[in-house]
Amino acid sequence: SESDKHQQGALVRDGDEDSAPHLYPLFPPLPAHTMAEDLFGKKIMTDVLSHDKPTVAGIVAILQRFLRKLHQLLVENKHSTSDDVIQKYFALATEYLAPLEEAYRDRSIFPVREDGSIFMSLGAYRDHLLGETLRQAFKTAAYPERLFVGAVVQNCFGIDVQCRTGVEVKGKDKNGRPITKISDREPDVNGIEQFCTDPDYKQYCDSGQIRALYVNETESNGPTTARYFASKLWGGETYFVQADAHLRFAPEWDRLYVEEVKLAKSYPKAVLSAYPPGFSEGDPPYKGGSRGTRLCTCTFSESDVEHKILRINTGNNCRAEEDAPSQIAYIAAGFFFARAEFLVDVPFDPYLPWCFMGEEIALSLRAWTHGWDIYAPRKNLIAHQYRPGRMGLPKFWENTGRVFGRPGPGFNTELQTITIQRIKHMVGYKESTTDWLEGKGYQVVLTDFEHYGPGDIRTMSAFLEHTKIDLQTERCGHIDWCNDCTLK
Repeated sequence: SESDKHQQGALVRDGDEDSAPHLYPLFPPLPAHTMAEDLFGKKIMTDVLSHDKPTVAGIVAILQRFLRKLHQLLVENKHSTSDDVIQKYFALATEYLAPLEEAYRDRSIFPVREDGSIFMSLGAYRDHLLGETLRQAFKTAAYPERLFVGAVVQNCFGIDVQCRTGVEVKGKDKNGRPITKISDREPDVNGIEQFCTDPDYKQYCDSGQIRALYVNETESNGPTTARYFASKLWGGETYFVQADAHLRFAPEWDRLYVEEVKLAKSYPKAVLSAYPPGFSEGDPPYKGGSRGTRLCTCTFSESDVEHKILRINTGNNCRAEEDAPSQIAYIAAGFFFARAEFLVDVPFDPYLPWCFMGEEIALSLRAWTHGWDIYAPRKNLIAHQYRPGRMGLPKFWENTGRVFGRPGPGFNTELQTITIQRIKHMVGYKESTTDWLEGKGYQVVLTDFEHYGPGDIRTMSAFLEHTKIDLQTERCGHIDWCNDCTLK
């Protein structure tokens, strides 16, 4: 029964302080902008960095200190060039984030608990569905007491700035072209507050199952940084799932994903990933069960702002029912599920600010060359709200333009032009060699590259052969084994 479930959860947690001391002191998810250092003192950071006594609260304090310094950097560099901003950002990350990375390099920061627990990493950018996503995740879970969330809440809180909408379509002109407008608006709704003040769900916040890092919109710089922060809120849970903050869940999604990943032939070094089906806000409760997509194709982007970066896409569905998941070529950043050892082998990269494209090819090649195989779940158990521009929702690159006093996406594009070279160098693009980067003055993007590049279990040339990517002709070939579901 439900009450038995919650009692079981309480029992697990009563023993936590002895069995998992790193979860204490509990850092509260509310109120927003509570500073861990103010609550627990500086020692909580030095324990993490110098004394091999890591705690989730200490890590939050380290991330908050970085964000405080970043705020200062952005204010002082409002009129700087893109090159200067990147140089200073990388220097700041090296000073305040690299020591945390170095302290636990190539080992698990916390022991992995073998209790079937799941950590869900959510990077939420001004997301009005975060609260509902959390409600749905816990409501539909078979074992809500085993579900832990690390949410990076990037909101406009109305601190120091007037909140603005995204680019909204207000109608059409006489030629049929859209008339767009950006307007002032109220501060964003805090999804953590919606969830934690709901009497049906408050217990999960009180028990430490919701870990939140609040980021002022002005300090947010894209999904890659948000996912890096969210990964750092992991607290030793058995499984790691990365997802977006606008989702619906099928009944018992947690139990079913655990069963599915265990059926993969390469388990425990197996990653489940897919592009989930879409939903609209008026839809009935999501039941799941439709056939999962298979990430089997790619293209070199032809968009001017994307610099020929590899974009992932779907291939064929399997012709027959499978008795176990089969391998695919790529990982989707918006949903993947794996054992938490993934975080040791493929740590998230703190050096990809202002980067929107390229995270999927980077994740895929890093995982595969570190010896992880990627699988398509046979059935969809989550649905995702796809968000076309006409919805008028805010975008982080609009914020970048405002922060640097250059409205529009142009300045973010300038910054991304530099940081995306880190991914292109990793993939092996012929124009992104070390010499070329040094000639352009972009060598800063190779900072600590050896820790966030390809692995040494399988080679990059083997990955390119495996995925039929031809960097000379900039073409992606047809991957037979992926489209035919033949690689187990």
